[in-house]
Amino acid sequence: MTDLLAPLIGSATGIGSHPGTDPREAAATVVGELAVPYLPELPARGLGADMIGRSAGLLVDMGLDTSTTGYRIGVPAGRTAQLVVDHLRRDLDALEEAYEVAGRRGSGLVKTQAAGPLTLAAGLELPNGHRVPRDRGAMRDIADSLAEGLSRHVADLRARCGADVVLQLDEPSMSAVVRGGVPALTRLDPIRAVPAPEAAELLARVCEAVDAPVLLHLCGPVEWDVVRRVPVDGALVDVTRLSSADYDGFGALAESATVVGLGVVPPVPGDRPVAAEEAAAPALRLYDEIGLPRRDLARATVTPTCGLAGAAPERVRSALELAVRVSSVLHDPPE
Repeated sequence: MTDLLAPLIGSATGIGSHPGTDPREAAATVVGELAVPYLPELPARGLGADMIGRSAGLLVDMGLDTSTTGYRIGVPAGRTAQLVVDHLRRDLDALEEAYEVAGRRGSGLVKTQAAGPLTLAAGLELPNGHRVPRDRGAMRDIADSLAEGLSRHVADLRARCGADVVLQLDEPSMSAVVRGGVPALTRLDPIRAVPAPEAAELLARVCEAVDAPVLLHLCGPVEWDVVRRVPVDGALVDVTRLSSADYDGFGALAESATVVGLGVVPPVPGDRPVAAEEAAAPALRLYDEIGLPRRDLARATVTPTCGLAGAAPERVRSALELAVRVSSVLHDPPE
C-alpha cells in the first residue's frame, strides 16, 4: 500500500466536513486546492448529512430511520434512509464532475470518510431505544454491515474517478466506548465499557474487509491501546490536543505508520492571518518533546485539526491553502 499512498506523504489534505449546502462548490474547492482531494461532507444540510446519519446510510440490510432522540437501526427503512442515499449520490456526482473537469480522471488518489464502527455504534440506537454498545452482538453486526457498505462505496468512488481510494475512519467516540462513557437510556442501566482488545477487533473487521488503505482519524481522546492493535496504514491526529500521556503512543505511530497526519491548521481561522511557521510550531514542538528527528516531519501529512464545517465558506480555501504551506515548511524544518 505504500506506493498507493505516496501522494499523501509529505502533502496536505482535509478532514472531510465543509460549511454550506452546495456539493459542487465544495468538490471544486478540494479538487482545485489539494493533491489528494476528498469527498466533502456537508452537515449543514441537516438530517442524514451529519457524520452518524451519513455513515449509517452505508450500512447494508440494517434498516434506518429516526426516533425522537436520534438515528435508529433494525427498523423498517424510512424517509431518512432515502434522504441519506440522495445526499451521498449528489456528493459523489459533484466530486466525479469536478475531478473530470480538472482533467484528473484516471489518476491520483482520492480520500473518503465515514464514522468507524465504534463511533457509529455509539451514535445509533437499537429498536428498543438503547445505544448499540449495550449489545455486543449488535456491535459486531454493525462492524460487518459497515465493512460491506464501505467496500461498495469505495468501489463506486474508484470507478467514478478512475483513481485510487484511501478510506478514513473517524473515531471521536473511541474513548467513550472503551471507557464506558456512552450515554445510557437510563442511569440505572449503564453501558459497560468495551475492552481495548474487543474494540480493536471490531475496528479490524472493517479495516481488513475493505479493499483500500485505511487511516484512522483521531480528534478526541486517543486510546492508544486500541490503535496499536488495529491493522491500519496510518492516522490523522489533532496534535494540538495531545499531552505527554500520548507521547509513547504517538511516537510508536510515527515510527511505524506509512501515513502520519498532523492536524495543526485551525479549522476556524481567527481575526488575524496565521503564518505557516506559526501553524507548524505544535508539530515541531511535539517531535522535539518526544525525541523524534525533525527530518521525519518532511513525510508528514498536514491537515486542519478537525473538519471545516464551522468555518465561514470563504475561509475554507484559505485553510486548505495554509495546510499546503505548512507542509512546505515541514519539508525543510528549522533545526
